[in-house]
Amino acid sequence: MKSRRMYASLAALAVVGGSVTLAACGSSSSSSDTSGGSGATDLAGKITIDGSSTVAPLTTAAAESFNARNPDVNITVGTSGTGGGFEVFCKGETDISNASREIKDEEAEVCKKAGIDYVPVRVASDGITLVTKAGVDVGKVCLTFPELEKIWAPGSKVNNWSQVGSGFKDLPLALAGAGSESGTYDFFNETILGEDAKGEVIQSRQDYSASEDDNVTVRAVTDAEAGLGYFGFSYYEANTDTMQAFAVDGGKGCVEPTTDSITKGDYPISRPLYVYVSKKALARPEVKAFVADYVDNATQLATDAKFVPAPQSALDESKQAIGAS
Repeated sequence: MKSRRMYASLAALAVVGGSVTLAACGSSSSSSDTSGGSGATDLAGKITIDGSSTVAPLTTAAAESFNARNPDVNITVGTSGTGGGFEVFCKGETDISNASREIKDEEAEVCKKAGIDYVPVRVASDGITLVTKAGVDVGKVCLTFPELEKIWAPGSKVNNWSQVGSGFKDLPLALAGAGSESGTYDFFNETILGEDAKGEVIQSRQDYSASEDDNVTVRAVTDAEAGLGYFGFSYYEANTDTMQAFAVDGGKGCVEPTTDSITKGDYPISRPLYVYVSKKALARPEVKAFVADYVDNATQLATDAKFVPAPQSALDESKQAIGAS
């Protein structure tokens, strides 16, 4: 199993310069030595991937594993956020789009107009995790949906923990989280703030440290005296030495974010993670082999990279969707 240090380096690699390129590296840090969807060593070509920074470290690990056995396949993994990823994907500029949410209707329409057909492939699970700096006592260890709504609602002026509710201490509350191009931003807002009268997701307050790069949020939280940030569970798992997570009460009691609670769906801000694959790209042998290998080894990859594995039933459906045996 990869150490937390190795995972952290993967997370960093995935965002340096907006992308990471893996090719002919002969990596010995592969999370799986099995051939999965492809035992071939004569595959060659280039695979371009962009999108969610949440999914990027997992896809990077999958690419390293595949590349170790197929060194002539050049794989790039960018991190422009789920929305940014779909934008270039629907222009035909990438083969695969990492996504921490399902594609929106308007994005699907852009793809349709451009003649881009695709297959959504479930690769893991996630729970949006709310964190503050390790060792800080803000007064309570569980946040309710109403408290989160009070903090993040548009126009909110809450800037001290004591303003959140009884039991919280008089400490400055600096906020950090996902940028507007991130699927994490969309999912968090929909879950916590809901929709307006027109059926549109309410957008959170904008006076916070926002970034599509979750590593930026990590730094913002650890640099604050008593801040509050949110991102995917894997980024918390990779940084437990510097931050602590809150339990969340979505109306059924406080639940801590754990692999078990997220897999079961008990944690109230749980979600599936995907890669969207262009059908045109999927017809290329190197792309199909990579995606099949990714799905075949998804559970081990997720475990090694501190992600939450997808249910096997979902992986079986993904395998069938890409036409892999």
